[in-house]
Amino acid sequence: MNLIVVILFLAIVSLTLVITYFAAKRTQSTGDFYTAGGGLTGWQNGLAIAGDYLSAASFLGIAGAIALYGFDGFFYSIGFLIAYLVVMFLVAEPLRNLGKYTLADMINSRFDAKKVRAVAAISSITIVIFYMIAQLVGAGALIQLLFGIDYWIAVLIVGVMMTIYVLFGGMTATSWVQIIKAVLLMLGTVIIAFLVLMKFNFDIFQMFSEVKTVTSHGEAYLQPGLQYTVPLDTISLMLALVLGTAGLPHILMRFFTVKDAKTARSSVVTATWVVGIFYILTIFLGFGAAAFVGESNILQANPAGNMAAPLLAEALGGDLLMSFVAAVAFATILAVVAGLVLSGASAFAHDIYGQIIKKGKASDRQQMLAAKWASLGVSVFSILLSLFAQSLNVAFLVSLAFCVAASANLPVILYTIYWRRFNTTGAVTAMLSGLLTAIILVSMSPNVFALDGSAIFVGEPIFPLTNPALISVPVGFLGGFLGTILSKELDSARYAEVKVRANTGYRGN
Repeated sequence: MNLIVVILFLAIVSLTLVITYFAAKRTQSTGDFYTAGGGLTGWQNGLAIAGDYLSAASFLGIAGAIALYGFDGFFYSIGFLIAYLVVMFLVAEPLRNLGKYTLADMINSRFDAKKVRAVAAISSITIVIFYMIAQLVGAGALIQLLFGIDYWIAVLIVGVMMTIYVLFGGMTATSWVQIIKAVLLMLGTVIIAFLVLMKFNFDIFQMFSEVKTVTSHGEAYLQPGLQYTVPLDTISLMLALVLGTAGLPHILMRFFTVKDAKTARSSVVTATWVVGIFYILTIFLGFGAAAFVGESNILQANPAGNMAAPLLAEALGGDLLMSFVAAVAFATILAVVAGLVLSGASAFAHDIYGQIIKKGKASDRQQMLAAKWASLGVSVFSILLSLFAQSLNVAFLVSLAFCVAASANLPVILYTIYWRRFNTTGAVTAMLSGLLTAIILVSMSPNVFALDGSAIFVGEPIFPLTNPALISVPVGFLGGFLGTILSKELDSARYAEVKVRANTGYRGN
């Protein structure tokens, strides 16, 4: 670990702790803790959404995938980007108008049933745990590579930092950590993309022409089929990515941090621009790494290609740029895991403790204490799981989190907003059928069973697809449909009220 890396690392840690100190002074109520008092502006929340969404998997993983597999590596960029159109046009405004702190609040605005809130909370917690384990295990491995420290120390550093942000600064500190991370990430990406383009004489056509000659794949590098050889598997993965974002609890929670639906929409527009520009620039990062680092050097540093972006930064800008990229990767990890802790804690403390156990009668002080204890619990539980999961291949957990979000959460969100006949039974069956189908199919998939020992267990997988979204998403929608039409419950007056509120934000007396 060189001196520049240490200085930048300490600078980021110091800056985020100062932010947390000032945020802690402003976090006086439950609303401040969960949603920063709803006081963020559109551009602030847009940057925070981008900071929450652009994980280390996006920055390091996609750059490496494009460097090694060309067109196939870009699939993730396309899926993550298109996903925001679903969020913007179908979910953002109604969610802001109907909800308060969590996804369960939004669904409960129509059904007001404990069993619906409980299942929604369980679904959110499941997604957060899957996502968190993958992030922390990935964070430990990446920081181990970047800074040369032991895995368990790396996980503990990230774990302690995320706990401090959430415990003391709540959503305000988490949001500003995410905003700073988004700015640093875009700055680093733009600098590297500019240097890559300069190497190709600012001629994009020359770049596309030359990358075909620098990898072992030749012309096939710019065509689909190098990494994803099973078309159904590719379609299933894309379905999970495109539809899953609109059901991720930590992304949905961000729409409650602004004052109204108009600001929520403007924040999605800002986030879409930032996310869109970033994913387009990943082409330059990937192609640049293939051309100026080399396929063999990337594979030698990390078989998954995760070191492609840092190595490219070193090749183009020396130790200074490489250290900056390493610091950005660290900030990226911190921002994402802090958002996950907050969304998991809100499901425990607000939905299960506050609304179900205390029946909505907990005082603000009791709710704040519950939220902080839940944050501590989620953090400790995630850190322990991540320490024991070091040797497991957990990369599939991210796509599984997207799959569960698309299968369990999205159907109930869309039915709640747009289907008059939808009822309590339909809400419960939609979430349970989507959630259970996704988990059961994954437990029988090539991610868990493989004959060559590359998965968790050695054996023949029963389910052939690595991502079950192609099956579990339709099952989630079908479960909600059948549960609704097979029960007699119908409350048209409540739906009319919810529809007006979803479109206008009017809450009556």
